[in-house]
Amino acid sequence: MAYTTIDKSSLHFNTKLYTGTGAENAVTGINFQPDWTWIKSRNATYDHTLYDAVRGATKQLYSNHTNGQYTEAQGLKSFDSDGFTNGTDAKGNNNGTTFVSWNWKANGSGSANSDGDITSTVSVNTTSGFSIVKYTGDGTTGQTVGHGLGSVPKLIINKQLTTQNWFVYHHSIGNTKVLKLNTTGAETTSSAWNNTTPTSSVFTIGTSASTNVSGENFINYCFAEKQGFSKFGSYKGNGNDDGAFIYTGFKPAFILVKNAAITDNWSIFDNKRLGYNAFNYVLYADITNVGSNGLPIDILSNGFKWRTSAAMVNGSGNNCIFMAFAEAPLVGSNNVPATAR
Repeated sequence: MAYTTIDKSSLHFNTKLYTGTGAENAVTGINFQPDWTWIKSRNATYDHTLYDAVRGATKQLYSNHTNGQYTEAQGLKSFDSDGFTNGTDAKGNNNGTTFVSWNWKANGSGSANSDGDITSTVSVNTTSGFSIVKYTGDGTTGQTVGHGLGSVPKLIINKQLTTQNWFVYHHSIGNTKVLKLNTTGAETTSSAWNNTTPTSSVFTIGTSASTNVSGENFINYCFAEKQGFSKFGSYKGNGNDDGAFIYTGFKPAFILVKNAAITDNWSIFDNKRLGYNAFNYVLYADITNVGSNGLPIDILSNGFKWRTSAAMVNGSGNNCIFMAFAEAPLVGSNNVPATAR
């Protein structure tokens, strides 16, 4: 039985490593024109910089700050057919600094979507279950916003384009709570989603400053689960070095984890920044750390397993949420199985 029709996951999500040059430089080899690119220095403490095709090139956001959108003319200057072009901005292209970029494919600059009460601009890849949604708040509670996915989003990452926290909806913690991508905080109760679960066409917003202020612009990264390509789930940590195993149904290429119960970092792993044995160099979405190998993890053909008792990913009895994307499905439509590294 085929787990997915996406046999080549790297046509929809791909991690690309590169070294900065300090001069305008094309980063290639991504296999598609990215529409959301997240860049982080690996051996220097520069901010995370996030760009998308709906807001446009040069428009930076920072996952580790509340800061609003900033136009950096020398940041990511264009989304190209096989990657992107960087200017001289040190946060993404300092000479000699090593960088990682995580790249997702949507559908360009987007188009108007009137499925909700508020008309949105949506760039969507329904095959991979990813959309970029921009809207202007009206300050009215209970408003709906179209997301274009055609299936129910399990994860929404939301940012007001002025100074506010990043708000994260994850179906595993429900529609009455949020996590904040830019902080270490545990889940908190919020009416940001108007206590309403998203549908296959819209998500609902309350009157939180982070989701619906009249006249303010908001960007959202929305994800529906696609079997064999993406998984947005939760697990209970066991607090043991022989840690929890998390089934995804594919060999992960990218994993983002947050212990929703405690104050601790958002941990990012991928299949390109590999260390030795069970180690995978971790970065944290909420701070500017350099990559470290302090969280042993096994990346397997059908999921991942912790080899650490660290509370941030494996706290005993704690509910931990994650997002993961595939390097390869467990079994594709060609019946070729994936293998662990």
